[in-house]
Amino acid sequence: MSEFEVLTTRAMALPAENRAELAELLIQSLEELDASEIKSAWLADIQRRDQESRAGVAVHTPADQVLREAREQLRCIP
Repeated sequence: MSEFEVLTTRAMALPAENRAELAELLIQSLEELDASEIKSAWLADIQRRDQESRAGVAVHTPADQVLREAREQLRCIP
């Protein structure tokens, strides 16, 4: 499991208030980047995901499953 996946899993286990605070901090950190830094970050992420996919280590989920799960989760929102 990559460091990103470990951090994501741990972050998602936080209470909603803490996740919101973390999200705000992350967004603020992005606002400090200029356009070229953002583009570089996206390209690096795309390249990493491509390498994981080609190496067979990426987990792919069919779009219909993703949409079904998203709709189920949205039904749970009050």
